[in-house]
Amino acid sequence: MNIYFQNTNQRTFGTFPLTEKELRDAMGIAAEVGYRSFDTAQMYGNEKETGDALTDLGLPREEICVTTKVHPDNFGAAEFLPSVEESLKKLRLDYVDVLLLHWPPIGGDIAPSLQLLAQAYEKGLAKNIGVSNYTAQMMRDAVKIIDAPIVSNQVEFHPLLNQDVLLAAATETGIPLSSYCSVARGEVFKHPLFAEIGAGYGKTAGQVVLRWILQKGVSINTMSTKRANIQANFDVMDFTLSSIDMDRIDAMTQTGYRIVTEDLVPWAPEWD
Repeated sequence: MNIYFQNTNQRTFGTFPLTEKELRDAMGIAAEVGYRSFDTAQMYGNEKETGDALTDLGLPREEICVTTKVHPDNFGAAEFLPSVEESLKKLRLDYVDVLLLHWPPIGGDIAPSLQLLAQAYEKGLAKNIGVSNYTAQMMRDAVKIIDAPIVSNQVEFHPLLNQDVLLAAATETGIPLSSYCSVARGEVFKHPLFAEIGAGYGKTAGQVVLRWILQKGVSINTMSTKRANIQANFDVMDFTLSSIDMDRIDAMTQTGYRIVTEDLVPWAPEWD
């Protein structure tokens, strides 16, 4: 079950790399637009400010979906649960809706951190648990290691990168994918195809990209500080790309443009 496809949560407002007033203002605009799903992480260093912003919004707790992620430095048995409790304190929450492992552990053994993640779930610190940046094989291994449902693998996903292997693993394992870098940090706008397709629907290039991701069954994380962009990123549910246009965009995945390379993140796994 993809919990991000419930309510409006298939569209999550990401908070990286925002801090302080810029973060509070952007989250305020996002909430006005209609976002109720917000994504942060220990690694981002903005959990407290995210919590302050959520408090200022005053939304009923049952209406919001908050995702945070455990830093790999906290994957040890002595650090894991205290770090999650500290995240909750910063967020001013009794639980998070989704708790993710931010990266596979350095060294390759995914079992210990997954088991600690399951403990956080069993203790009620998180309503749902998941992973991020897992390979297809890690996804297959993960469902054998813990019994608790794994509700997401948050990965780089956009039309300039072929992630068919991960999509197949999502179907095989029942672990849905969630997208970060959904517009490839602006790289998609260098390709005229998306604007060309968008013109036929009265939509922007960015909206076409996000709609393509959603029609792949993948939830989206987007971030902007500009009201027009925040609104546009949210307004992607009132049109459907044709199978022909989906195929045209599918062909763009052969571009092979990956943002999160080993050069950028030396501890990244060997990608599929």
